[in-house]
Amino acid sequence: MATQGVAVGPETLRWRSAAAAIASISVVGVAIGLGMPLLSIILEQRGYAASLIGLNSAVGGVVSIVAAPIAVPLAARFGVVPSMVGSILLGGMSFLGFYFIESFAAWFVLRAVLHVALTVLFILSEFWITSSAPPQRRGLLLGVYTTCLSLGFAIGPMLLAYLGSGGFAPFGLAFVLVMAAAIPVIGARAESPVIARHDGSNGRSLLPFIFLVPTATAAVLVYGAVETGGFALFPVYGTRIGYSEAETALLLTMIGLGNVLLQIPIGIVSDWMRDRRVLLVICAAVGLSGMIAMPFVAGNWWAAAGLLFVWGGVVAGLYTVGFAHLGARLTGRDLAMANAAFVFCYGVGMLAGPQAIGVGMDLWGPDGFAWTLAAFFAAYIALAGARLVRNPRRT
Repeated sequence: MATQGVAVGPETLRWRSAAAAIASISVVGVAIGLGMPLLSIILEQRGYAASLIGLNSAVGGVVSIVAAPIAVPLAARFGVVPSMVGSILLGGMSFLGFYFIESFAAWFVLRAVLHVALTVLFILSEFWITSSAPPQRRGLLLGVYTTCLSLGFAIGPMLLAYLGSGGFAPFGLAFVLVMAAAIPVIGARAESPVIARHDGSNGRSLLPFIFLVPTATAAVLVYGAVETGGFALFPVYGTRIGYSEAETALLLTMIGLGNVLLQIPIGIVSDWMRDRRVLLVICAAVGLSGMIAMPFVAGNWWAAAGLLFVWGGVVAGLYTVGFAHLGARLTGRDLAMANAAFVFCYGVGMLAGPQAIGVGMDLWGPDGFAWTLAAFFAAYIALAGARLVRNPRRT
């Protein structure tokens, strides 16, 4: 990989370069944390079934699957920074569209446009971040990245609780936040990574990278289902068990705060471990246990807040540790393609999660929310456990 600026040595972690990408995507995280629950609340207020709300949210997963393969060729042709700035512009305009266009059918189109922009932005930001660290320190850097992104996700629902879902204010703020993400990207353009247009990996599909480290890609698929489905349907779940709009938004904030406090320690632990798959199984086991317990504590807001704080922080380790595990041996364009494959699998999870949770809630009532999430974690534990037994020495 060719880069502009300081060369990356085997032990060098380029904090200044990574900080620009982290700052940009974290601001977008605030907008997502504000915007995704906002859209679900509005659709719930308009009387749509949970399954239809989940279907609208699942569009993001379909689009991420389609858009992920184009991100690396796009950046190779036009550059990482121009591609990111273009995605930021497209995403910001999409948030305005949700306010000015009320048609439910049109919201599917707007979701699609928004998630094309977000997919490209996340792939290129994460490539920028991971290319700034050697493999043996990648867990730490990804922990910092996930912490900052989670802080954005935590701040978003807090802003929603303060602003409410009525009027232009929440949509206007989401637009401003997305547009502000362009500032650090443009400011650090001289240090952005370059994806070569002509090398031996040209024309390679994402498929080999998806199956290169299946424990990692399955982890992010489950996390995509849990995070997207949870953020999209939790406002509906909270309303149906008797919480106010503000109380539900603050519970989402507790999940985000858990992410903020736990991702750096989890990332450091992953750098110390010989086999990161063990840590991935532990994270999934905590996720399963939390969702089994959720129906029993949901009637007490403080108990639910404490559970979700721990649960959210540990479950996010599926992303942090899975990402570090996937990219441990890759550089250059292959690293960018692995990032794209990771986001592709996240998109598959985005597609499966909201729809599955919505159907679960329609079939089994509010508790279907927790039972469906528990099923995702159980499936991952079975897969990862089987991989550990069959390949105990593989890292």
